[in-house]
Amino acid sequence: MKSISIIIPARNEESGLAEILPKLRKQWPGAEIIVVNDGSSDNTGDISRTNGARLVTHPYGMGNGAAVKSGARAATGDILVFMDADGQHNPDDIPRLLSKYYEGHDMVVGARHSSSQASLGRSFANRIYNWLASWIVGRTIDDLTSGFRVATATKFREFIYLLPNGFSYPTTITMSFFRAGYPVAYVPIQAKTRQGKSHISPLRDGVRFFIIIFKVGTLYSPLKLFAPVSLFFFATGISYYVYTYLTYTRFTNMSALLLITSILIFLIGLVSEQITTLVYKDSGNQ
Repeated sequence: MKSISIIIPARNEESGLAEILPKLRKQWPGAEIIVVNDGSSDNTGDISRTNGARLVTHPYGMGNGAAVKSGARAATGDILVFMDADGQHNPDDIPRLLSKYYEGHDMVVGARHSSSQASLGRSFANRIYNWLASWIVGRTIDDLTSGFRVATATKFREFIYLLPNGFSYPTTITMSFFRAGYPVAYVPIQAKTRQGKSHISPLRDGVRFFIIIFKVGTLYSPLKLFAPVSLFFFATGISYYVYTYLTYTRFTNMSALLLITSILIFLIGLVSEQITTLVYKDSGNQ
């Protein structure tokens, strides 16, 4: 039987931890429970110790992603279970995720129902993220930003160096698993209303999510991003050439510039595709 490590990043989440840690300890007495105290100023550390959790402490707030990475490095289990400390993730859902995992997947994500989103704006933004990421990887992604997931420890650690220190680690790790050819599945969950104040800024972190999607997109399949841009410049260049030829019967410098730009963008995408292959060359299924 594979051993399990449950990793909970926490920053000022004493109320949420006081609720979920006793449940986790009761339901999973043999599991390693790790709370990563990300520079909390409340009783997060004391509550974690009181409930028998292994505590990993950051001297200051380094970010949710940094806490996840610290927990993954410290964990000794074969299977890593990640969940939030704010009370949104129900420990009762862990067996459902593990059941799906044992069907042969290397990562299983708890996909939140639209009614579980904190706001209509957050729900709409997540739909856009899911659509963009699904287009990039060529697979349906039900919930790109969910922090409730189960993953094979050794394979998760392959991509730790890629993970950002902020709130968008789920985006990066999900797309990295898809790129490496590791099977990923989704299990529907109903997330609860979070306890305490969210540390996410919708505008700031929303922009960061988009940047990371495109950043990981270029790492996942660069030509998916570069080819359409190249095609746009090529079509514009040809169209402008046809226009100037019919109007002035000549080939203009602007047409040449647009066509050359199209070729350069395509070649950059092609080189990026080769670099991506090298980045993932050590992945087991590559």
